[in-house]
Amino acid sequence: MTRRLAANFVAAFLLAFSVVPSSAAEAIHEDDNRTELWVDLYAAEPVDYEEMLADLADVDVVFLGERHGVRRHHRWQARIIGDLAERGKLAALAVEHLETPQQEIVDDYAAGAISFEEFAKKTEWPQRWRNYRQYRPSLEAAIKARRPILAANAPGPVIKAVFRKGGVDRLSDEQRRQLPERMRLQDDTYQTLLEILLGVHVAANDKNLRAMVEAQIARDEHMAEKIVAARKRLNDAEGPVVVLCGAGHVAYGLGTADRVAERLPSSRQRIVIFSESGEVELTDEEKAHAREIAISHDDLRRVGRPIGDFALITQSPQR
Repeated sequence: MTRRLAANFVAAFLLAFSVVPSSAAEAIHEDDNRTELWVDLYAAEPVDYEEMLADLADVDVVFLGERHGVRRHHRWQARIIGDLAERGKLAALAVEHLETPQQEIVDDYAAGAISFEEFAKKTEWPQRWRNYRQYRPSLEAAIKARRPILAANAPGPVIKAVFRKGGVDRLSDEQRRQLPERMRLQDDTYQTLLEILLGVHVAANDKNLRAMVEAQIARDEHMAEKIVAARKRLNDAEGPVVVLCGAGHVAYGLGTADRVAERLPSSRQRIVIFSESGEVELTDEEKAHAREIAISHDDLRRVGRPIGDFALITQSPQR
């Protein structure tokens, strides 16, 4: 089986290269009558939501891998976080869409010192993530449960510098200090996957593909370091650190998930993936930075592992 790919994973990478993910999918395909099915990807069997939730509550880190801007994904994220919190099984919420230098602003919002809109303005969320309001229910679920919210991502200017300068080793000393001291930049399996997926970006070519891969890995390493630090700090808290992130950072257990496991080998993880089901649509601006590519089943089999632990499969909308 071969599928055409123009929107798959593209928003997850566009931000790193100066294009803001859009909310094009925010108000479309709202057919709540579509069939939805949770699947245990290791057992290859349907799984009841409550059964899956019980499993998530019993591990150290849960990654909720989204397609940026798909409203359905964000609704499910908020529900999972809220349900875990109601059971007293939420250690913390880590968020890809917030950068570490913004942590003080995040803390002010969580403490009720500023409103959501003030928080969004101070973090420049509308400029960074046009669908920023979709994350509010997840944040509020953590705040209601009085659980910490972690701004997990690396500073955007540093990640852009990795790409523009041609790699991590070309950063200035000041820029390099904002990333983890130890980073595993050589990752053959992850590079195989990223080379397949990054072909969707018009900027990807033989000259700069390696820089794009290192920019992605730099984000993964930074987020992993912050997640592990939180997990250790909150070791007595019940339930997992739940991570909101693009699926491209954790699919197939690679990227951030792999680097969390490397830093904390004893940790137990779960990766939850949500099907796109025809809902990812690009704006004209994003289309200008993307191209259609074909990815075969054989291409993805090269990764050699399942995409996650659980997946929500949703019927594609009738057009």
